[in-house]
Amino acid sequence: MSDTDWVIGVVGGSGLYAIDALENAQSIRVDTPWGDASDELVLGEIAGKRFVFLPRHGKGHRIPPSELNFRANIDALKRAGCTDMISLSAVGSLREDLPPGKFVIVDQFIDRTFAREKSFFGTGLVAHVSVADPVCPSLSDHAEAAAKAAGADVHRGATYLAMEGPQFSSRAESELYRHWGCDVIGMTAMPEAKLAREAELPYALVAMVTDYDCWRDDTADVEVHDILATLSANADKAAQTVVELAKSLPDTRPANPLDTVLDHAIITAPDAMDPAMKARLDAIGKRVFAETAG
Repeated sequence: MSDTDWVIGVVGGSGLYAIDALENAQSIRVDTPWGDASDELVLGEIAGKRFVFLPRHGKGHRIPPSELNFRANIDALKRAGCTDMISLSAVGSLREDLPPGKFVIVDQFIDRTFAREKSFFGTGLVAHVSVADPVCPSLSDHAEAAAKAAGADVHRGATYLAMEGPQFSSRAESELYRHWGCDVIGMTAMPEAKLAREAELPYALVAMVTDYDCWRDDTADVEVHDILATLSANADKAAQTVVELAKSLPDTRPANPLDTVLDHAIITAPDAMDPAMKARLDAIGKRVFAETAG
């Protein structure tokens, strides 16, 4: 693989546990210093582009949001050679004009999760990456075009409220998030997007609206069976979005400013770095540590 090849990591959320279009598919187990990823990675090709698929909740949806090992998932994708990352996620809508069935290309987040490890870095090796603009605009452009080509009704630009879960919102919470200007709500985009940024993986999120949360007086409260019904109806479009993405990507991957965010993020002096911590970061920080050593 050359430095200009695409390797797209696709993380499938609720309802998307496989991508049948992958050619020459093989499943591999990737060991990480952060523990086990949600499942085996499935490597394959679509339209000559390499893809690595990971079902976020594991096959059969075994793992709840708060127990996902986000660090292991991102580390495993990095070790598998991924250059970019697409998240396909189910969300509730906080806006009248984002009905169930709509696809939304998210560009901002408010993180209200509290029970999750949110960084690869820590005592012994400190880094502060910027997430002012947490998604990659060029990858989001490709994702938007791909979703439209797959026949989805797409809205571009939205703020995603990441809640802890696993319970759905109270009415008061749902109304509060609407007052804050949030557009959709989900349980899995954080800290996923933050960790992707630390791993220097340009990230885009295609959100599939399944329900109206609970803020609407004239709509039944959200229930799992309703979500699953909407997801089932949208699953083919989500999978086809990946196929259309593969078709639309240029043959050569251009350099991305997000490929080198750690150059200006690590604050710990090289001679003060904890060797054990640095060893755990062998995949995440491989590029920047090699350049520092050189």
